[in-house]
Amino acid sequence: MIPYGRQTIDDSDIKAVTDVLKSDFLTCGPTIPAFEKKFATFVGSKYAVAVSNGTAALHLACLAAELSKGDELITTPMTFAASANCALYCNAKPVFSDINGNGLIDPDLIEKKITNKTKIIIPVHYGGFPCEMDKIREIASGLTIIEDASHAVGSTYKNSRIGSCGYSDMAIFSLHPVKHITTGEGGIITTNSKELYDKLMILRTHGITKNPADYKNKNEGPWYHEMQMLGYNYRLTDIQAALGLSQIERVNMFIDKRKRIAKRYDDAFSNSKHLTFVSGSPGTTCAYHLYVIKLKDKSKRLGLFNHLREKNIYCQVHYIPLYWHPYYQSLGYKKGSCPVSEDFYERIISIPIFPNLTEKDQDYVIEAIKGFFNN
Repeated sequence: MIPYGRQTIDDSDIKAVTDVLKSDFLTCGPTIPAFEKKFATFVGSKYAVAVSNGTAALHLACLAAELSKGDELITTPMTFAASANCALYCNAKPVFSDINGNGLIDPDLIEKKITNKTKIIIPVHYGGFPCEMDKIREIASGLTIIEDASHAVGSTYKNSRIGSCGYSDMAIFSLHPVKHITTGEGGIITTNSKELYDKLMILRTHGITKNPADYKNKNEGPWYHEMQMLGYNYRLTDIQAALGLSQIERVNMFIDKRKRIAKRYDDAFSNSKHLTFVSGSPGTTCAYHLYVIKLKDKSKRLGLFNHLREKNIYCQVHYIPLYWHPYYQSLGYKKGSCPVSEDFYERIISIPIFPNLTEKDQDYVIEAIKGFFNN
């Protein structure tokens, strides 16, 4: 069976984890800040805050931006549920803005969605392809921008890595096993704002501080600590951070392998009469979390998908437009509101891409796709 994505684990990862298991700290120890520092250095941000998963990262970023009841958050429907659910967690309203032909939120359409209730914009770097961040920054004057970079570890926009926050207030990443590097489950938030960093640090640990310099009441002794806001237990463990530290040592190799795989797919499908593939914009590079093909005849998507499954190729579809899901329908969202997203969804399949995908297996995938159309 060939999955669309999977983790890449070696002996150095296993040793890093077992070393922590033999140490004094399994959580709240020194491995977490070491991982945060390494990740911040990699993307080029001042600060990084590791958390339990990418959804927690989105939730904390919205809380740090003080999203609350009556506010609106603009994002794309062509994403995983968490990109919009984070607004609901804060009792705010998700507003969906349509995409361009490559699955990325269209900056010109964002502007039409902004109201006096808009507080946050979350552009999603779909598949690892960077959004037009300079345009979004210009449109979002006075608003908070949180980049959902779950797919984009190592992608670049105008010679800066995604996550450096040159055009945003915060960026969040997922460290799920199918992503570029993994901590098992995990997420991380980057920012260049000391104020946001301080908020994120206290919010991730129940809203509790143990720093005497920050106490609001009298320090009663060495045991003393204060809960100063309603926070959450969104910590990453040292066990997970150890895996992340080991993985990030090989992140450039992982990205290079993904790019080589993507190039072979590009070459294989470049003259196809039946499909196209998602591609990036000038001035950007993609780290290829996903490789997405788009069928010219969308009536053939289900047939191709089932054909690949029969061949033990476990492709996927990313994503069903978020407001099509029953929960969002129950909130009053209607089909037809983002027609480009809906048409895009009906044409796409994500095919296998991960660092350990062999050329033999990739050729098998390519021939299976071509064979479907030839027959």
